[in-house]
Amino acid sequence: MNEDEYLASRVDDQIGWYDSKSQKAQRWFKRLRAIEIVAAAAIPLIAGFAKEPFPVTLVIALLGAAIAIISAAISLNQFQENWREYRTTCESLKHEKFLFLTKAEPYHTKNSFAIFVQRVENLISRENSNWSQYTQARIEKSQNNRDEG
Repeated sequence: MNEDEYLASRVDDQIGWYDSKSQKAQRWFKRLRAIEIVAAAAIPLIAGFAKEPFPVTLVIALLGAAIAIISAAISLNQFQENWREYRTTCESLKHEKFLFLTKAEPYHTKNSFAIFVQRVENLISRENSNWSQYTQARIEKSQNNRDEG
């Protein structure tokens, strides 16, 4: 595989993937967090100003349940963490690509393409490894919680 093929099929493809996933995770995180904030702010307003026969208790209970569900969804799906991790990897890949294309250090040597491939693959591998370690830790934690309960 030559430099142009590698840049197009691997580097640009991965930059696009991480960019897209980062944006998606950011949107989910911000939307859910905004709904959570609005629901939390509505509870004291409804409790303080609502008059009967308005089902205040039911509305407050539903808002409280929605807050709990949203908080759990944010935690379970790790939207904020994924957003940051994907954005970091995307920007790191872009950084390496521009260093390589401009032949800036460390890509100013004869074997610059090999160094570039190694560094790009290390970035991708590190992110995949972090994801795998995180997933394994969550599985073990879940199993420990079941064993204790």
